[in-house]
Amino acid sequence: MKKTIAEKIIGEHAGRDVKAGDFVIAGVDICMVQDGTGPLAVKQIRALWGKPPNARQKAACRKLIMFLDHAAPSPSQALAESHMILREFAKQTGAVLSEVGEGVCHQKMIEERICPGQIVLGADSHTCMGGAMAAFSTGMGSTDIAVATAMSETWLKVPSTILVNIEGEFPEGVCSKDLILYLIGKLGAEGATYGALEFAGSTIRNMPMSERFTISNMAVEAGAKAGLIASDRITRRFMKEYGRESKFREIRADKGARYEKVININASSLEPMVSLPHFVDNVVPVSGVVGKKIRIDQVFIGTCTNGRIEDMRIAAGILRGKHRHPDTRLLVCPASRKVYLDALKEGLIEIFVNAGAVILTPGCGPCVGVHSGILADGERCLSTANRNFRGRMGNVKSEIYLASPATAAHSAAKGYICH
Repeated sequence: MKKTIAEKIIGEHAGRDVKAGDFVIAGVDICMVQDGTGPLAVKQIRALWGKPPNARQKAACRKLIMFLDHAAPSPSQALAESHMILREFAKQTGAVLSEVGEGVCHQKMIEERICPGQIVLGADSHTCMGGAMAAFSTGMGSTDIAVATAMSETWLKVPSTILVNIEGEFPEGVCSKDLILYLIGKLGAEGATYGALEFAGSTIRNMPMSERFTISNMAVEAGAKAGLIASDRITRRFMKEYGRESKFREIRADKGARYEKVININASSLEPMVSLPHFVDNVVPVSGVVGKKIRIDQVFIGTCTNGRIEDMRIAAGILRGKHRHPDTRLLVCPASRKVYLDALKEGLIEIFVNAGAVILTPGCGPCVGVHSGILADGERCLSTANRNFRGRMGNVKSEIYLASPATAAHSAAKGYICH
């Protein structure tokens, strides 16, 4: 049977041929938790063991990566206690700990861990970003991650796949963030529930990894379990840059694979997009709101969606020689320590500081609304993040708009949404 990327990877880990709809038990390559979801996972792992870990259990924990990124540095005693739980568990078991300031879990995973053909489970919904590496990378609950860590396997239903075929070149000023916002607006928040999105076509084949990561990262906002892209020469080049070219594999769907449906998009017809409050699929072209001059109190450039060095370059290029609007705060948060260092070397941080920006510790920053950049009642934030649900940034009486780094940078200088 001709197979999709999801069917190939899951079948390989289940040790048999599988098709969409099958229930399987499959081996797991990597498990991941962060400081919001990790303490419960640790509690459940300890409950499963019922005693101090033995050698076999410690070996299983070497597949577990724990990140202090969502509330980093800790803004409260309660969250500091959560950090301590993960630090102590790492010391006891040999699980890998990524400390405060190292960066967002998803960015660090693609920099250091994820390889084509793997099954990667994370107690965070945007784990699907790893699909850009041709890995079946998906989010699960803390208890599911605990079981997968303890047993080195998981059970799941093989998802059906929607093929998104994108052809053509982006117009100037358009990027993959605009593409994925457009697609989510087209599919709706539940359009791919428990399915996989597989992205293909000439636009994807010519797209750098940084742009691919943005697309896969937001697949879950259409309900998908995974956002998959075939591995190719561009994937290989990325892995060589990060020192693991030897683990490259070509993973792609078979010709004639069966899809739930096919969506065709002409990239050359796209324009900058913006997601309006309070749902990610509430998407309109930026051109449709420019005339309304929607005032923005805060602009946030960063997160696992658009906090990479390429995003920093775009934003800095626009803000060079400019200054944020006096009524608009500008927050910039590199997605990882490496991104931060690269931005320093290239002089991008100096550009942001001269533009009036505040530079935050590499991590999730304001995205999750527990520290750094919480909004006041009635305030609006234009963010390069992936979610704009009511209260997402810490205040149910505020509004969040989502857009690309280019739109965010232009808007920071003007004080209202524009491109």
